[in-house]
Amino acid sequence: MSRRAEIAMTPAEVDSYLAQARTLILATIGPDGVPDPVGMWFVLIDGDIWMRTYAKSQKVANVRRDARVSALVEDGERYAELRGVQISGTIELSDDLDLICDIAAGLLVKYEGVDPRDVPAVREAYRPTATKQAAMRLVPERVVSWDHAKLAT
Repeated sequence: MSRRAEIAMTPAEVDSYLAQARTLILATIGPDGVPDPVGMWFVLIDGDIWMRTYAKSQKVANVRRDARVSALVEDGERYAELRGVQISGTIELSDDLDLICDIAAGLLVKYEGVDPRDVPAVREAYRPTATKQAAMRLVPERVVSWDHAKLAT
């Protein structure tokens, strides 16, 4: 068995890792063909990775031109602790206001500590901002993962 196979996460481990992960590095393809990486906050909705951003952002312009992306979530301070998930795929854009409000509310719960009971009010308060935003769903085509802690077992 190869070392790569030994450290790969199972699909359930990948899902669990992504559920608790903080920042996803999203690399779109810039107008000059060079990767354009940015840190993104994200939420999982029905197992899918969703992000939101301003509709006029560079990353949206990049995705409209070429939907192919690469994403990376990783952590670990020492070699034996390194874990990560790399996803290659595409981004699907949506301007659905309800969806954008759902994503924004989920982000506020995950990152800002908003009480989940306040989600309906947060969704409605966010609606005016959502009109200038786009929802982005990461559609995986290839997933590679690693968990170096598996080497110790």
